[in-house]
Amino acid sequence: MNTPLVLNEDRLFPTEPGERAIARELYNSVYNLPIISPHGHTDPSWFSGNANFSNPTELLVRPDHYVFRMLYSQGVDLAELGIGRAGKAVDPREAWRLFASHYYLFRATPSRTWLDYVFKNVFALDVVLSDKTSDLYYDTILECLAQDSFKPRQLFDRFNIELLATTESPLDSLEHHRTIAESEWGGRVITAFRPDNVVDPEHAGFNDNIDQLESLTGESVSSYSGYLNSLRVRREFFKQHGATSSDHGHPTPATADLSEQEAAALYAKVRSGDFSAAEAELFRAQMLTEMAKMSIDDGLVMQIHPGSFRNHNQSVYENFGRDKGADIPVKAEFVNNLRPLLSTLGNHKNLEIILFTLDETNYAREIAPLVGHYPSLKAGPAWWFHDSPEGMKRFREQMTETAGFYNTVGFNDDTRAFLSIPARHDVARRCDCAFLAGLVKTGRLSLQDAHEAAVDLTYNLAKKAYHL
Repeated sequence: MNTPLVLNEDRLFPTEPGERAIARELYNSVYNLPIISPHGHTDPSWFSGNANFSNPTELLVRPDHYVFRMLYSQGVDLAELGIGRAGKAVDPREAWRLFASHYYLFRATPSRTWLDYVFKNVFALDVVLSDKTSDLYYDTILECLAQDSFKPRQLFDRFNIELLATTESPLDSLEHHRTIAESEWGGRVITAFRPDNVVDPEHAGFNDNIDQLESLTGESVSSYSGYLNSLRVRREFFKQHGATSSDHGHPTPATADLSEQEAAALYAKVRSGDFSAAEAELFRAQMLTEMAKMSIDDGLVMQIHPGSFRNHNQSVYENFGRDKGADIPVKAEFVNNLRPLLSTLGNHKNLEIILFTLDETNYAREIAPLVGHYPSLKAGPAWWFHDSPEGMKRFREQMTETAGFYNTVGFNDDTRAFLSIPARHDVARRCDCAFLAGLVKTGRLSLQDAHEAAVDLTYNLAKKAYHL
């Protein structure tokens, strides 16, 4: 027999009846608030062209590294899923069957929670995905995707998304954002400035990318000052297309405060191609400080996402490309690494930095005390591997006593999988309400305060932090 697909209405709430009742009351007050998605990696072309999604595999498997990294860990060949540049031409139905036959792997993971939400609430499926129900799922979803009501813009509106931010390179034309802005559709899709490929000397194509900056901006990149000017021009271009934030995926949160002469000499060194790993790290560190200076001038909020060893699997990187599920967390240190930037700029009233970490040992020891002191700092939500019910709980438990709620920025889904957005926000709302219910039950928070905090964590903090 097929297993019924049932979503427990009290999922993720506490088990103690009184505390659960409070969590349910809080959740019922915020579950239908509009979604603010201020940081993510969905494809803006979906919303500019508004073409029907082609099939379930293209929509739900191939963009989602949470999904295919789990399959890969159990021996599934990414090429069999048609993923990446090495992905061979495969029948999407066969790829879906491969996914369905391995769906049991996702038991007790956030991906299972998100996907079941999508299957039940978006496609009205009522049995669990498995090898036996694979074709039923594929045919049902395929039939839905052919309908106008399942086009990207229509789903955006159906999901009650008030704003969605994508993330683009400084070299991007932003043509899709321009098309969206010029359309009659009222959905708000903005970009975010992600300069990693032009500030990291170890990024593939670094020198060629900087040369493209010169072509795009007309600013000579032969000098350090001209290079910085070219970045300023592109930041302004992004602002004109709706950007309110920049995003920095550096390996570490190292910052530097070099003199103009020292920085110019280092720039010449990394442009020559003859540099050490330490010099590359120093250049990235200096560029975080330079980006902070630019943020003070132009108002873009900085997001710093360090502590990820990206593309750890060299073979996958070479054969399938970047960002194919092989990011691995590493230790991160913030107190000393951020001090050069903070000593120079940390007290400036116009600087706003959101810190993320994959190293949970930093929460109580470093992140909470830092954001609980510097007015320029806020803590981003639990990220990547910790974007989960238990991860969110650990984040709130370790951050709140020192930093409070108002030195955090609410939730962002950071996803490439469009249909998972409402599911992820639902999990965050349930987890925050469960945490607040515990505070109410133990007498540390009044029910009125909890109701106000629930709205702030769900909606207000993200709007404020990202200038939305």
